[in-house]
This record gives sequence, C-alpha cells and structure tokens, in this order.
Amino acid sequence: MEIARALATNPKIVLLDEPAAGLNDVEIDQLRDICSNPGFGVTIFLVEHHMKLVMGICEALTVLDYGKKISEGTCDQINCDPIVIEAYLGKEEEEDLC
Repeated sequence: MEIARALATNPKIVLLDEPAAGLNDVEIDQLRDICSNPGFGVTIFLVEHHMKLVMGICEALTVLDYGKKISEGTCDQINCDPIVIEAYLGKEEEEDLC
C-alpha cells in the first residue's frame, strides 16, 4: 500500500529498503510486478537481499560488502563476478556458478 501511495505522487525516484522482508512468495511476485513497471520516468532505488526479486527487476546493480562497493554492472555481470561470489558464497562455490 505504501508503494502505491508513493507512486501516486508521480515521483522521479522511489527508495525501497528491504520491501520483500516478511512477504510470502505470492506477495513477492506482486511486488516484482509493481516494481517492474512503476510508471514512465520513475527510478526505483532498491536495497534488498532477496536475490530472485533483485535479479527479476533490476537493470543495473551495485554490490556492497561491509559498506564497500565491490562490483557494479548488469545482473549477468554481477551473477558471475568472482569477487561477489567469494564475498557472498565463499571461494569454493565460484567454479559451480558460471
């Protein structure tokens, strides 16, 4: 409801901090639909740990590790970035993902 209220004001940017927290799968799908098409000229700045949602709606990503930027790019670039993989999954997982 709060996202709809924010979009009703015709903003240029909407900041969302962990909007998927506490949502079930159906609600996350609805959130993805809303964020995928918020309206002409609206930028969504999203802070989120739900990677399926992030990869489903984002055109560009910036990845932080302990407050430091470690990577920036498209979903495909981030998904296969060895620095991101090591930071979030550990070094031994790297070979299996890309």
